[in-house]
Amino acid sequence: MVLRQDLPPQRSGAADRAPVADPGPPPEAAPRVLSPARLLPWLARLGVPAAAFAVFQTLLGILPQNLAGEAARYCVAATAGAGVGIVVWLAAALLRARAAAASAVPPPAPVPAPAGSLPELVDGTYQALRRGLTVIEVPGRGPLTGWPHSLAESEPPVHPTAFGTAYGLHLLLDIAPCDGRIRAGEVAETLWRLRLPGGGWAARSQGSGARPEVSAIVLGALARAGADPRLLEAEIRSCEVLWDPDHDASGLANTYVVTNVLRGLLRAAPGAAALSGLREVLVNGATADPARDHHRCWGAALATGHGNPAPSAVHTARAVVALDRAARVLGEDERQRAVREEGLRWLLAGPAAPGGGASDLLNCQEEVRRPVQEDPLHQELLSVRHFAAAWVARALMTDGARQVAAEEVGLPVWEARLTAAVARVHGMQQGGVWRWDDGPMGHPVWMAYQGLSVLRRYALMVYRP
Repeated sequence: MVLRQDLPPQRSGAADRAPVADPGPPPEAAPRVLSPARLLPWLARLGVPAAAFAVFQTLLGILPQNLAGEAARYCVAATAGAGVGIVVWLAAALLRARAAAASAVPPPAPVPAPAGSLPELVDGTYQALRRGLTVIEVPGRGPLTGWPHSLAESEPPVHPTAFGTAYGLHLLLDIAPCDGRIRAGEVAETLWRLRLPGGGWAARSQGSGARPEVSAIVLGALARAGADPRLLEAEIRSCEVLWDPDHDASGLANTYVVTNVLRGLLRAAPGAAALSGLREVLVNGATADPARDHHRCWGAALATGHGNPAPSAVHTARAVVALDRAARVLGEDERQRAVREEGLRWLLAGPAAPGGGASDLLNCQEEVRRPVQEDPLHQELLSVRHFAAAWVARALMTDGARQVAAEEVGLPVWEARLTAAVARVHGMQQGGVWRWDDGPMGHPVWMAYQGLSVLRRYALMVYRP
């Protein structure tokens, strides 16, 4: 006999789980509300006659019988129906107008960069640097990667120079390209390989002796490129004799030479003991100009007790830039500040002076002469070309220029003077290549560096976020 027992069905889960509650009947659906965005299409789909007739019939059925007779009921219902019909017609018209406007407006197109914009100009300069780059193997020195004096000298490949390569390195660091087709490390190594056997560097036309104006520029470029500080310090010590006035009296009596040395040393060795003395030489070399309210300025040669040089806008601007950098690194006393600001006042007085203004922005050229050490009867000649508009613009963009202008001639004069200088700088380039003339030496590397640095500085100065 088999015993059977009816057992309750097994349930999974905990034994003491509460029974599932009966959900009960579903809650009553909430009334549907039409948003304004959905109401217009709904009304438009009804059609004007249908909507008007529906309202008319509805009102006719619900209006009370005692509303002043049958005619009154018909009038009220007809008026309401006509009103609704007008509303429906307006809704349909509005929808059609919206659809037409949406189809007529084209999607916004991306705004292209304006022709001649700064990014395009920078790209053009970089392409010119690539075209002008010289890569050659020199016995005894190894591979050289750099630039000669001009960007138009690369065919056939010519020997890189210390001056052209230093400014090319400055320009490359300013551009900061995203690719590695020109490597700053190789260019910096080339500058070390171009070093003269006795230390220092010289221009291509200066022979075998190192010169302070070139050596300081090269050292500044190497320091900016991150050269080994120990190598820089050792080279600066070996070049200290170059910026001693007793060693190079004729060179260090020249404004171009002294300003080059000051700017280069402030980059490479801001703690060098020679900097204070060089600044004093430059400050003492200023001269008063009766044609511009006796403001002090500079000429090609530094003023001495034996005579005053002719005032020069480009040399005054060079001196102002060098003194401004020295003030930021070394500080300045009242006398040094007064002389620097006098130079700015002289530049700002240009438009009101006879022959001033536009003539201050004209390029010029000078010759730096030194006696040859081996033969004092002969002279070493260095031809120097000055990008006048670039130097005037750089001087007018120094930190104190705006304040000096506000206190003296007014900000509109300063703005007009600066705008004219920047416009001339921009006008002397084509596709990012600055042109001195159309010859093979007419596209100097240093001119491209000075021109591009002015335009970048000006763009940053006028930008307002």
